[in-house]
Amino acid sequence: MHPTKTVGRKTACVLWLGGVLLALSAALPACTPPDSTDASQFISYTVNPRRQTLRLYWRDEQGQPLRSLGRLRDWLSGRGQRLVFACNGGMYRTGPVPLGLFIEDGRQRTPLETTRGTGNFYLQPNGVFYLTRAGQAGIVPTAAFRVGPQVQYATQSGPMLVVDGQLHPAFRPGSQNRQIRNGVGLLPDGRVLLVLSKEEINFYDFARYFQRQGCRQALYLDGFVSRTYLPAQGWEQVDGDFGVMLGEVAD
Repeated sequence: MHPTKTVGRKTACVLWLGGVLLALSAALPACTPPDSTDASQFISYTVNPRRQTLRLYWRDEQGQPLRSLGRLRDWLSGRGQRLVFACNGGMYRTGPVPLGLFIEDGRQRTPLETTRGTGNFYLQPNGVFYLTRAGQAGIVPTAAFRVGPQVQYATQSGPMLVVDGQLHPAFRPGSQNRQIRNGVGLLPDGRVLLVLSKEEINFYDFARYFQRQGCRQALYLDGFVSRTYLPAQGWEQVDGDFGVMLGEVAD
């Protein structure tokens, strides 16, 4: 056999195999990072702020901090309102005083925190969760937040979990930094997703849960102190000693 013809056939065979492999790889789903979580590991609750009453709470009418989910429930009951859902809504200093921005019913109670520091709150970018008077929810990095008359409620926390669909760049799969965690995300249709991990979890897997639900923006609220009140799912944690709390109420 002519050597030139043999080489040509071998080249053609290699090219054919390469084309087959390329076609197979195109048909396979894109590789995604490993994920060790499932929905049963979380308490998840979705709120439509245009149709449901979602608010932030800190103090009662005497100016005393409400502190716990149980006291918030009882205080609202005395005002003729039923607490449907509640969770802690951000980090706090001794007092308890909200760490960073807190806006209640259009009034700024504590200012935006833009200094640098250590700890989860200061892991940049951190962010702000807010609700407008028109019932629109938003989550933005702190640097992008602008106080305006349309903002009715706001709480600052950190770090951001998901920014424009991407996980916070500091998070690493397999991290041993595991805690009970809670956070808030924004779904594409404008609904708010509130999540508590039932088990200790690292930031990467916690943020991935929000990402898998479709959240392009999500914000971490707090760690091992986190609690959630959701009687409709048989989950009623009424203790805690918080600053800001986030609650849905019904008359």
